[in-house]
Amino acid sequence: MGNGFIPTFWGQKDMDKFLIGFDEQFNRLQKFHDDMAKNVPNYPPYNIVKRDENHYTIELAVAGFGQSDIDIEMENGKLTVRGNIKAEETDNFLFRGIANRAFIRAFALNDEVEVKDAELFNGMLKIFLERLTPETKKPKKIAVKTGKTLSEEEKHEIAEKL
Repeated sequence: MGNGFIPTFWGQKDMDKFLIGFDEQFNRLQKFHDDMAKNVPNYPPYNIVKRDENHYTIELAVAGFGQSDIDIEMENGKLTVRGNIKAEETDNFLFRGIANRAFIRAFALNDEVEVKDAELFNGMLKIFLERLTPETKKPKKIAVKTGKTLSEEEKHEIAEKL
């Protein structure tokens, strides 16, 4: 875990005491941070709305873009929204304040978050996300047995089943 993304208020030694097996997540966050820090976009403007515990909506203001001009792709936990519009070349503008330019906007998503739907309405692109909790991560009750002391081999077999 020797990367620079670990928060500075915890030393690396302290992180190892509590966060076991998070190396890959830290590496992914570091890579995403490095990719995004190279070119920080500010167009198009967007909102991220948390509707409830497991539902989110990303809203992008994409006035002037049609359905065929927008491409949404999900790969390796990275949601990428691309807009390609063909600008009309005309010299009749007295002032051009509406941006008709291509864009790329990326978001890092947790492994448990999936894109459910996307819609374009009145210049607003809405991407609906949902966090799905796998059965293996849902809380479960563990029965406590009494009477018999388990051998080391039995303990090992039980541990493998979990």
